Amino acid sequence: MQSHSRRLASAITLRKLAGLAFLFIAAAINAQESKENALPTGKFLGASSCSSSGCHGGATAHRNQNSIWSRLDVHSSRPYATLTTRRSERIAEVLSITNAPQSLRCTVCHAPFHGVPEAKRATTVDIIEGVSCENCHGPAEAWLRPHTRGDFSHEDRIQAGMRDLKNLYVRANSCVACHQNVDTDLLKAGHPELSFELDGQAVSEPKHWRESDRWFGPKSWLVGQAVALREMSWQLAQQTVPDERLTARWAGLLWLLSKPAGVKPNLPDLAKISFPPAQTNFTRAQQLADQLASQAAKYDWSHETTLKWLRSLAESQADFADKQVAVQIHGRRAERLVLALDRLVMAQENDALKKSLNTQLNDLFAAVQSLPDFDAARFATGLETFSKKFKLGTEK
Repeated sequence: MQSHSRRLASAITLRKLAGLAFLFIAAAINAQESKENALPTGKFLGASSCSSSGCHGGATAHRNQNSIWSRLDVHSSRPYATLTTRRSERIAEVLSITNAPQSLRCTVCHAPFHGVPEAKRATTVDIIEGVSCENCHGPAEAWLRPHTRGDFSHEDRIQAGMRDLKNLYVRANSCVACHQNVDTDLLKAGHPELSFELDGQAVSEPKHWRESDRWFGPKSWLVGQAVALREMSWQLAQQTVPDERLTARWAGLLWLLSKPAGVKPNLPDLAKISFPPAQTNFTRAQQLADQLASQAAKYDWSHETTLKWLRSLAESQADFADKQVAVQIHGRRAERLVLALDRLVMAQENDALKKSLNTQLNDLFAAVQSLPDFDAARFATGLETFSKKFKLGTEK
């Protein structure tokens, strides 16, 4: 099945400029800091420290991680190269940035090592190698040698400073700042709008890791969406006059995560937050979204959980008939909803049901392509058909 996430990104120009935050500067723009997100310690050694054939630069399945990153992953070379394009030059001109490849405002996501002080990086580090191993896994100086030992457990590695990317909350926090947050002036200058969706974006990556949990997909979707809402809430809370486009995106995602009332027992309920774009609502959403992300990462997800979420979201067509909701917000609701349905459908074990729902998903994605001139009635009709197919498929 073609990735719906990619289809939508192409259709509504949500093009992602590759980059994973979590360095000294990037940590400062994360909305929440926690013990999992403390500033990294030790020196960065660069990708070359991982690339020997006896480590992660080999040809076998368990030793080819660096090879996959360097040859196939867009994070290795494209982020920095993007800064040298004519489009980036135009954005820089509008913002009075003299040299995008040398500006910390650009390199914080596109070439993170550029912002690391020389005292914190070894001479082997190439500052233009893009988003590298340690930008995700943490500076390697303290754990590089011992992590190869057979008796060095995962917990030992974390204690030594390696980032615990098996924890979905930590994983989402390591990605979200660059995959979600774009300042308003950058957007107005021509920077693409970004939309963070942890599961779909991880699926599109050439994997150099293995998931140990059958339900990592749906759970990572939920954690990622909660973190994305937290970041939007944080951005809006900093603005004297909330950006209208970001406010609509915030309202759309808040609506989505507020829908499955009762589906997620013991998890924070975002339905308690009001939708009007007020400072108190942004602050409350930021707090509850972070709690939801942290707790959802530990949530015991199951096949039944996926079905409940799907059922709740699929039956939301009546919301798109609300004439008091602005068309722009309806469109943003639909945008997040179809991405959610896609990830939850992809996790289904019933191939026949998945195939049936995929046909209707294509229609829903086509309806979302009409942004900004969104047709809420057309979308509601398509969603009703999707809901009927879902019910029919699960009753067999």
